[in-house]
Amino acid sequence: MDRVFRDRLYKFTLRLIAYIEPLPSDVVSRRVGDQLIRSGTSVIANMTEGGSAASRRDYANYTNHALKSANESILWLSLLRDSGRGGPESEWLMQEATEIGRILAATLITLRKSPRRPPRESVNP
Repeated sequence: MDRVFRDRLYKFTLRLIAYIEPLPSDVVSRRVGDQLIRSGTSVIANMTEGGSAASRRDYANYTNHALKSANESILWLSLLRDSGRGGPESEWLMQEATEIGRILAATLITLRKSPRRPPRESVNP
């Protein structure tokens, strides 16, 4: 994961945390907020883990999980917005999660299309 994308994910996560904290304290807002914090922070967590993946397949798996989490975050943000619980920040967060999802989807397509590298030769001392 390049630095620009990592910084973008980090900024998204920080804004998401700031968005969730002042949500109303009713049961629905808290439950949906809990789900949103899980899915939203999972995006950067999976991509960070993917950075140390043991294989290309492993990296693709982490990227796929991050994509699913981004999509789930859009659902929770939509529910908060449409139920009148989310503020104006909902729109930016939804747009950003959508764009992040597109980047992740494009990454997966590239991983699936590009040829696999030949195995490394082992070097015995």
